Amino acid sequence: MAHDVHTPTRSGTEYEYLRRQRSKEMRGQLTSFAMMIFLTLIAFTTVAAGFSNYLIVPIILLLAAVQVVLQLYHFMHMSNKGHGTVAFFMFSGIFVAFITVLTFVTIIWW
Repeated sequence: MAHDVHTPTRSGTEYEYLRRQRSKEMRGQLTSFAMMIFLTLIAFTTVAAGFSNYLIVPIILLLAAVQVVLQLYHFMHMSNKGHGTVAFFMFSGIFVAFITVLTFVTIIWW
């Protein structure tokens, strides 16, 4: 037959282990998604409340940074094994970019 594909069978314990791991990962992703929705609601609430722009902008930028980290960590699977080096270089680049922007903003404003 052309469609006969050999699939390795898994033992019951291996199947249960994979099932628990996937369930744990899905729970983490749903928790992260709920946190991001909550952070978005906080951002909308601060704007709708009519606070000063000097308060709103830093809060929204902080919440956006937290959401980026959550998305990278959970939805881009940076929490899995084997992504340590990639995560190190990515977060190092983000840190250098942040310091560079902060330096230029500080030089221009003061």
